[in-house]
Parts: sequence; structure tokens; C-alpha cells
Amino acid sequence: MTRGIKVRLIAFLVLSSVGVVYVTAAYLGFVDRVLGRGITVVATLPTSGGLFEGSEVTYRGVKVGKVSAMDTTENGVRLELALEEGTEIPLDSDMYVHNLSAVGEQYLDFEPDDDSGPFAEEGDTFTGTADALPVAEEDLLVELDDFVSSVDRANLGAVIGELGALFHDTGRPLQRLIDSGSTFIDEASASQPETVQLLQNGLTVLRTQRQQGENIKAFARSLRLLTGSLAASDRDLRIVLQGAPGAVREVQALLEHLEPTLPILLGNLVTFNQVVVSQLGGLEQLLVEFPRAVAAGFTGTPGDGWGHVNIQTAQDPPPCSGEGYKPTSEWRSGQDLTDSAIYPAECKKGVPYIQRGSRYSPGADTSRLYRGTYDPSSGLSDVAIDANGNYASIHGPENLSVLGGDSWKWLLAGPVASQ
Repeated sequence: MTRGIKVRLIAFLVLSSVGVVYVTAAYLGFVDRVLGRGITVVATLPTSGGLFEGSEVTYRGVKVGKVSAMDTTENGVRLELALEEGTEIPLDSDMYVHNLSAVGEQYLDFEPDDDSGPFAEEGDTFTGTADALPVAEEDLLVELDDFVSSVDRANLGAVIGELGALFHDTGRPLQRLIDSGSTFIDEASASQPETVQLLQNGLTVLRTQRQQGENIKAFARSLRLLTGSLAASDRDLRIVLQGAPGAVREVQALLEHLEPTLPILLGNLVTFNQVVVSQLGGLEQLLVEFPRAVAAGFTGTPGDGWGHVNIQTAQDPPPCSGEGYKPTSEWRSGQDLTDSAIYPAECKKGVPYIQRGSRYSPGADTSRLYRGTYDPSSGLSDVAIDANGNYASIHGPENLSVLGGDSWKWLLAGPVASQ
């Protein structure tokens, strides 16, 4: 062995010895005591709670020192705590003995309500109560044994069996559920503003639901009544639902069969309806007066056992012609189907030739039309007054005049009533 190697080995041994001594002294607190670093405070507890000399002291879970000494007193245990230099622990801090693991390794933790002072200094004392101590292992075991003994074994076996049946072969679904929950939380975190807005809007919706509570209850009651009626009519509903498909198919077949002609029919009905609407007043007057005129026409019975119908065309006054119309030489042939301009034909002869025509029908405004057997203003019976205030005397059977606006029904009711 050369001289250089010996020198290196000796230096290694010296440095190792110094390092081991320093670490040991630092761990035991000799370095801080020699150098005067750190502060020492006192803590009192009803019992040790499993602490021992060398147990860690933490401030909200962060190590700040250790238990340097323990002494018993009449009221419990007195602990000397060697804290690191610069440690600031509020004097009103609560302290608790916790376990690092299930097998023990107790440590003393300070948990203040805030970070404000005053802070502990050399020689200050912290006082702990029984609430600061963990549950003793022997007490925990006794209470656990009492709890297990209080459970009925047969019922416990049934519960365990049902839990086994519940979770049997559900590993993958549970894993998907957990993964989906994690994904949901990640998405919610990534969309935090939107999530917050959603929660705020949800609160608004809930408040609205609370304000509309009575309306919701009323709706629920009505819905209950409706569902009750449907349940009571279940048989009829089933008949309707069973017959509806066939009826729908029949209607569909009918519409398909009428497809070439139905649009034309509907179009013609629209045109016809427009014409009827424009002449609605006159049509209503016709339906009122025509049954009475028809009923009066079948009253001639000369006594020979036969009924006679006499139709006479009155030409007094004669039809209006001449003034207001084209001369006969300019009349179009009925076979002429070409388009031509509309000629504004109208009777200009005056009374009595202007009594006929659609322009003298009641028209759309029937507010002044009076129908009945007696007009109080004129004292006439069996009259009708049009929109222009003109009187038209309708002579007929007395029994039809009482019907007034419904006299058109005599066409149906008359033959039955006469028998």
C-alpha cells in the first residue's frame, strides 16, 4: 500500500467520523444547544397519547421541531418542545396528537385558526385537553368489539351476501363509472367559467321553481286527474288505438285514390266559397224567404182531389234594358269563348226598373236587416227590411212567419208538421 492511499484512507475515516458525529449531534439537538439556535416551549397534556422523546412537532403538517423531554406531573404530562429557529406559532393555537400510520408513530401538530400573533417565545406554555389526544388503542378495540358483538350474525351474513350479489361481475362497469367521473371532473375544471355560470343559472332555475311551487302543484294535481281519467278509460283507449291504424290506412288509401281530383275539387270549393262570401247577405235573405214562398205555392186545391201548381212569370214592371246596357247588335254570341274587357252594365232607367239585381241584395252588412212578422216602426206585418231601409212584403201562411230567420228549416220540418 502506497503512502498516497494511506493518506486518502485516513482522510476518509476522519471525515466520516466528523459527519456521523455531526448528524448524531444535530439529531439529538446538541448542535442547536451548543450554538444557541432554536427556541424551547412547553406543552401540557392529560396523557402522553403515545408521544415519546424524539416525536416530531409539526405546524399544520410541516415539521418545525421535536419533543426534547417528557416529565410526568400531577395533572398529566409536561413536554419540552425544541422548535427550529424562526418558527412562529400563535399562542392561541390548538394542538392535537395524530398518528402517522395505523401502527402508531404519533406526532404533535399545531393547528391555529389564523396566522396572527402573538407568537410563542422561549419558555411559553401550550395547554392541551383530552380532545387533543387520539382514541386509545385499547378503547378503540373494546368499542369495536362491542359494535361487532351487537350486530346480528344472521342479518350480517344476509347483508354481506346481498352486497356480494350486488357487486358481482361489476368491476368493469364500476371502473367505467369512476373513469367517467374523473373525465367529468377534468372537463368541469377545464371549463370552470362555464361550470360556474351553469351553477348560477341552476340556482336561478331552482328559485323560480320555488316561486312557482303552487302552480307546479296545481299542474301535478291536474296531471293526476288526467292520468286517472285515462286509466279509467283504458279499455276505450285500447279500442281506439287498435282501430286507429286501420282507419288511418283507409283514409290514406282514400286520399291516394282521390289524389288526381281532390286538389281540383278543393280549388273549386275555394272559388265557390269566395263567391258565396261576397254574396252572403243575399244568400241568407234567400234562405229566409224561399221556404215561405215555396210553402205558399202549394196551397191551391180546387177541390177535385188533385193538387195544382200554377207558375206565372210576372213582367210588371218589365226587365230593365236599354239605357246602361249595350245595344242588342253588340251582344256577344254564347259560343264566343274569347277574353274581352268587362263592360260595366247597370240599369239607369230609374224606378220601377231598378228593383232587381245583386246590387239591391242585403249585401255583407246585415246589421239593418229585419226579419219577422211585425215591424214596430211601420206597423206592417209579414215584412222584411233590407240594408237600405226598403220594405218587402212576403205573403204566406201564418204558421211560417213565426220562424223568422229560421224559416228555411220549414223545407225539412214542414212536411213532417203537416201530417
